[in-house]
Amino acid sequence: MNKSANPSVRQNRKPSYGAIDLGTNNCRLLVAVPDHQGFEVVGSFSRIVRLGENLSISGKLSDAAMERTIDALKTCASIMQANGVQNYQAISTEACRRATNGPDFVDRIATETGITMNTISSQRETELTFNGCRTLLDDDKPFGLVIDIGGGSTELMWIEQAHTTSPYVSTYQSIPEGVVTLADKYGDTMTGQDGYERLINMITPWFDDFDNKCGISKAAASGNLNILGTSGTVTTLGALHLGLKRYDRSRVDGMVIDFESITAISRWLASMSCETRANHPCIGLERSDLMVMGCALLEAIIRRWNVGRLRVADRGIREGLLLESMMQDGHKLPKTCHVESPSP
Repeated sequence: MNKSANPSVRQNRKPSYGAIDLGTNNCRLLVAVPDHQGFEVVGSFSRIVRLGENLSISGKLSDAAMERTIDALKTCASIMQANGVQNYQAISTEACRRATNGPDFVDRIATETGITMNTISSQRETELTFNGCRTLLDDDKPFGLVIDIGGGSTELMWIEQAHTTSPYVSTYQSIPEGVVTLADKYGDTMTGQDGYERLINMITPWFDDFDNKCGISKAAASGNLNILGTSGTVTTLGALHLGLKRYDRSRVDGMVIDFESITAISRWLASMSCETRANHPCIGLERSDLMVMGCALLEAIIRRWNVGRLRVADRGIREGLLLESMMQDGHKLPKTCHVESPSP
């Protein structure tokens, strides 16, 4: 992609920044311009590409998945060029980290789309996610737990926020399982309420080491813990909790949902057929088999650390990338950064 601005589109406007997050399930883009409160989104794109489809079985990115992803990234390149983007960051995560042909695919992306893609570490992924959503973490408790349920991995971030003006990730765990990998492995067997319960029981021990290392159960029991969730699973549950007919980011981002509602909605979804879930406008066909996997991951977490409520964030890596790029260019962004981002 030509990084130079298109003068016919954005004359006399602030510089535009782009951020692409290529995950195991989604390809997502934001284009934004800085403002005095943070930044304003002027362009966006999101498409489910399932780059990691069958990766947990084959160890490789499939030809069909790569074709879908290249097509989506060509659209991203066009949107960035139309908005005069001069500075962008594009990152790939678990699918490209894990796949034996991941490096070759990143080279192919550059050749066919002009986008320079960087495959980042799980640590870098957690840092960007937290930077993108940190302003939504309640600061009335000394500790925070940020959950990001992805397509190929699940990230847990332990946040220290007592006696500091700048909360930070003190410990993190990246579990190499997400909604796509679980669907590939167990989608045909973990069905109905019994299968859903088996899935939760299988997931639960994954958190033992992290719990022991950070003392999360103790903090939860003493009332010293807040939880923030950022992922398609969490935002969709938020939309269903609000009874939305169509997803509305402005209503979901920042909302609070109680654990009883999360459990009830999750059980309701698990009891449905895949076809019924696909017909719900907040879920759709492409995510109908993934939603239950995400619900099982989330329910295993909230059972273990039952603090009663969770704040929902429809923001993360892309916002973190945009803030980083703007600050590197010298833009003075406020500590409590407002992100005007109306799109998915």
